[in-house]
Order: sequence, then C-alpha cells, then structure tokens
Amino acid sequence: MLGRVSYPGFFWQMDAPTGRYEDAPLGLGWQGPSLDYRKLEKLEKDERFLAWMQNPLFERIARALLPPGDISLYRAILFHKGQRGGSEVPWHQDGGKLWGLTRDPELQVWTALDDAPRDGGCLEVVPGSHRWGLATPLGGVVPADQVAARDAERLGVALPVEAGEVVLLHNYVWHRSGPSRTGQRRRGFSACYMDATTRCVRKKKAPRSFFPLFRAGEHP
Repeated sequence: MLGRVSYPGFFWQMDAPTGRYEDAPLGLGWQGPSLDYRKLEKLEKDERFLAWMQNPLFERIARALLPPGDISLYRAILFHKGQRGGSEVPWHQDGGKLWGLTRDPELQVWTALDDAPRDGGCLEVVPGSHRWGLATPLGGVVPADQVAARDAERLGVALPVEAGEVVLLHNYVWHRSGPSRTGQRRRGFSACYMDATTRCVRKKKAPRSFFPLFRAGEHP
C-alpha cells in the first residue's frame, strides 16, 4: 500500500471515510501511497502471494472438495481494516448472478496476515448457512428481512484468529466483519479456488479470464 509497485490490471479500492460499507468508492483505482485502501485484488500477479496460493496443502484441500480436473483462481484479494477501524461489512454471500459465472465457486482460503481478535474485525459466520442456498438470486448482501428471519444475529459465531492462521469458507456461508476496535490493522488474504471449466458470462463488461493454479495429474 505504501510502495510504488504496479501490476497491469491490479485493482485498488479506498475505504469509505464514513466506515459504511455502501459508501466505499468505486472506480478510483490507485490513489498513491496510502494505508486507507480497503481492498487490493489481482494478487496472483505477485510471486509471493502466488506461491502461498499454490501451497501443496491448499491443493490437496481443493482437490478433496472440487470436481476432478484443473483448478483455477476466481480472485486473490487482500481485505484491509486500518488503524481507524475500517468499514463494517454486512452479512453476505460470495456467489449468485452478481459474480457472473456459469457455476458458483465453493472454496475460499482466508489467511490472517495480522491478529484478528473478537474486537479486531475478525470474520463472523452463520454455521451451516451454506446449506440454505442463495438468499437472493443476485447474491451478495443478505437482505435485512432474511437476516431477521434466520435469526443470524443470534446464530452468528465469531472466528478470532492469530496471524498465520487460515479459515476455510464455503462461498455461500453467510459471513461478515465489523470494524477493528483495537487500534491495530487487520489484513486478511482471501483466495477463491474453483473448477477450471467455470466461465464468466457477464454482459456489461468483457468476460473475465481466470488464472490457472493447478493442472490435473500434476498434484502431489
């Protein structure tokens, strides 16, 4: 965030000064060295992040959960909550028409780069919620009436982690994170693995292509 390394196609998003998820600006891109970025994407372009995603353990996990064949990366993304706390992210799912794919991915590997205690912006999940399917066909933020109907506030479980620990998430699991109240930064690196036959079918922009992570027959 404070460096000047730039990769073609790299994605940057500043955090909202208000701390409101819906106020996060879109389309600004690189705004110079700053610790106020909320999200950095396309980290597969960095050799250190790529090496982490291609960890043989993660390959074994992906092959145990995904269909046989090649495995691609949907996205490699850093989520950042700065010392001021960052934004509160509401209950949401990572799938649906919003993602514009022929098949929704089902595996995310979320690595803590900093400690994330209960009051430090840790992930919260509703256990078993992936079995409910999508809350809406569009996906993304779960509507307030469904949050209430499913009693998510009572069922939600915090997942505090120490730096270096990893959380495995199904894309349909309801998850959220509050602001960090510790005065410390919270960085989490999320990689989403998927069947390489998955294609992008979005219409408003040119279809995306996806980075190949593992080839069939080459795994340990």
